[in-house]
Amino acid sequence: MKNLALCFLLLITITACQQQKIGFVDNVVLINEYQERVDIEAKLQLKITAFKTRTDSLRSAFELEIKEAELKARKMSQSSIQKLSQELQQKEQILQQRVQLEQQSIAQESQTLNDSIVNKVIGFVKDYGMSNNFNYILGSNEAGSVLYGDDAMDLTQEILKSLNEAYSKN
Repeated sequence: MKNLALCFLLLITITACQQQKIGFVDNVVLINEYQERVDIEAKLQLKITAFKTRTDSLRSAFELEIKEAELKARKMSQSSIQKLSQELQQKEQILQQRVQLEQQSIAQESQTLNDSIVNKVIGFVKDYGMSNNFNYILGSNEAGSVLYGDDAMDLTQEILKSLNEAYSKN
């Protein structure tokens, strides 16, 4: 019985003395400097620029149509003016709906891509931690989830480098 207690005490002592391998990453840096995210952001920016160009062009054409209608209205009867006004209002509503749908589409695509990037980064960090025998990899951010960490335990640049290398291979 004494040997069993001694073995149990020895096992507890050994377990307690094992060091936990803990590191941390700066979530903001890891996400923002991940090359796939940078590439996706550039593609989305091109879409946004093209959208703005199309929207500006459509608005300019509509404004020109309004000016032409104003000139025509001087020679029209009141009932014809009302009809023309209703047509222009319908065109304006259609234009606004079109713009709104495209804005929503771009926003949804952006959200989907950002969610995908975050999930990839989280999965990569998890795999990195497992393959490098970390017990924990904590994430720090502006909200302060890691208030202090020894710089030697900051894995941000190391993981970012590996993450970008894996992305460039694909």
